[in-house]
Amino acid sequence: MSTTIYSARKIITMNPNQPEVSHVAVRDGRILGAGSLNDLAGWGAYTLDERFADKVLMPGLIEGHAHTMEGALWQFTYLGWFDRRDPNGSVWSGVKSVDAVVARLSEAEKEMADPDAPLLGWGLDPIYMDNVRMTRADLDRVSSTRPVGILHASGHILNVNTRGLELAGLYHEGNNHPGIPLAADGLPTGELKSPEIIMPAGKHVGMDRAFLAADAGGLRNYGKLCVRAGVTTSSDLGLQLDDTLVDLFADVTGEDRFPVCLVAFRISMGMGPKELVAYTAGLKQRNTDRLDLGRIKVVADGSIQGFSARMLWPGYYNGAENGLWYIAPDQLEEIYELALKAGVQVHTHTNGDEATQLTIDTLETVLRRAPDTDHRFTLQHCQLASEHQFRQMARLGMCVNLFANHHFYWGDEHYTLTVGPERAHRMNACRTALSQGVPMAIHSDAPVTPLGPLFTAWSAVHRLTASGRVQGEGERISVEQALYAITKGAAITMKMDHLIGSIEIGKRADFAVLEEDPTAVDPMALKDIPVWGTVQGGRIFAASEL
Repeated sequence: MSTTIYSARKIITMNPNQPEVSHVAVRDGRILGAGSLNDLAGWGAYTLDERFADKVLMPGLIEGHAHTMEGALWQFTYLGWFDRRDPNGSVWSGVKSVDAVVARLSEAEKEMADPDAPLLGWGLDPIYMDNVRMTRADLDRVSSTRPVGILHASGHILNVNTRGLELAGLYHEGNNHPGIPLAADGLPTGELKSPEIIMPAGKHVGMDRAFLAADAGGLRNYGKLCVRAGVTTSSDLGLQLDDTLVDLFADVTGEDRFPVCLVAFRISMGMGPKELVAYTAGLKQRNTDRLDLGRIKVVADGSIQGFSARMLWPGYYNGAENGLWYIAPDQLEEIYELALKAGVQVHTHTNGDEATQLTIDTLETVLRRAPDTDHRFTLQHCQLASEHQFRQMARLGMCVNLFANHHFYWGDEHYTLTVGPERAHRMNACRTALSQGVPMAIHSDAPVTPLGPLFTAWSAVHRLTASGRVQGEGERISVEQALYAITKGAAITMKMDHLIGSIEIGKRADFAVLEEDPTAVDPMALKDIPVWGTVQGGRIFAASEL
């Protein structure tokens, strides 16, 4: 087996025994060693590769909460508030009003040949438009004959036009579900919430999550986004995995030039607890170097900016009704107990603090019956957790993956509208999590916000809102802590720290190749560091050659 030794301007290892080195040796896709050239020469014959001599290497960045459908969504119409870069590097401008949303969709509709084909947009964020709610009448302006839908940025709300409601069997009086708001005429407004409503209706407007997940081209697009962001391992939290979909993921990730390891979670929806745990445990036999299976994702509540998260007293700052439960407590308890007994890790989506408390209390109860000293059950988002709740998590051996990007994208709206000043200052409390001893990662939740761990790290370091305010100065963390959270910290939350997260002997040869040193630049420039590309499993991917 041949050995290649790479030199670099600096190699940040995340290994406390030698935090910085000048060279790293790679053999058969794994790290043979890191240190000086003299240290590594003892392994025998080698080839010295100096292509990174002016670059900075660090462990491949890890996105601990994202969805590969970010790659597939780009075949539809982008309608987000902020400008956004697509997998090919082009930038799409944001839209700033309902009229602008209608205009962009109308332009796309004119290009469609099939008069009955659905038209889907994505990324809508009405909270920036004075929280105005789009209605079926707005989308009827785009077309009254073809089904039209828009997936919100949060992923928890779907708007559809009248035709979409008709096809979904919802365009009638008498709907009695909190996920189907009604207009004054007794008919649905066209805004739909909660998975059991969105998923069946979404199929009629092109928003079939199973279809989006099963898009081979979308997976390849997602791989491109990962290289541009320095990501070598990414989770996909929310797949209704079955044998057919696993086969597709195995085929695509098995391609010679697929550039990332995907950690695909089986979402709890669509299966009973016993079938869910048994099926997910069996998936571990399908694991490869670029597809890691055998974990469960549970969704406990909705989104804060969509007012569907479950909140403890006093609830939403603007007086909105409390959000929605996405799972029954007894079902959550059964999943937790069966998973602990089967050695299957569970990550649970909680946004509101009431949802967080439910998961903590449930796990504490179940651990008495099924003890596990290294379960690492992880709360995803967990945005409003209090210091008391973090102490409980630490005592129970839980991990957390906080949504640091929220400060920038929705911080101002959380302050003035959703949770109010006091709770906005403590949202995504990275410093508190660390001080209480809870293993922590931070994430983008792409496509909710753009994939980019360096931006996520910048968000945790500065806690700046889109208007430029510092929100929650007491919860800011250091650059070093933020870089740890997007490398080894994320690896720990997915029980992969024996494979990835640091540059040291025996681990996978995964590196982010940067043009600047994130520990030396002005911290305000952290998000702007150019990414040259990645090395994944010893294979080199230049962003300029995608």
